[in-house]
Amino acid sequence: MVDCVGSKVKYIAHGCIETKAGLPKEERLLFIFNSFTKILRKYLPTESAMENLFFGKNVTSAISVAEARGVLLIALSKKEIPVLELNPNAIKQGVVGVSRADKNQVQEMVRLILGLKEIPKPDHASDALGAAICAAHQIANNK
Repeated sequence: MVDCVGSKVKYIAHGCIETKAGLPKEERLLFIFNSFTKILRKYLPTESAMENLFFGKNVTSAISVAEARGVLLIALSKKEIPVLELNPNAIKQGVVGVSRADKNQVQEMVRLILGLKEIPKPDHASDALGAAICAAHQIANNK
């Protein structure tokens, strides 16, 4: 989570919602929904960003990610928080300045832009912060 004051992006928080292995899918999705709703109540965001789903070689994994993504979109919609959807290359371009940047470059730029001592972990958190940075710049430029 970031805040944008003028053209300056300020770090607020990051994390990852993890579900218990072995839970039925519907219980995992409900846990994600409830956990994310608590986060929305705590931080009260007014805008959000999400990376578009990229279907690679592992379609089974992509389906699970799509289901979780749908749960997040519902939670955001219920709170009337607009979502800016970004493709991976746009995030790389917005954070690193190169649309073909590799994961390590993006992670290091996220760390530098937000003034963090270490690269945010896990990788998903760093990816989400990259999307937030890119969206913050786009939103600031459109105001």
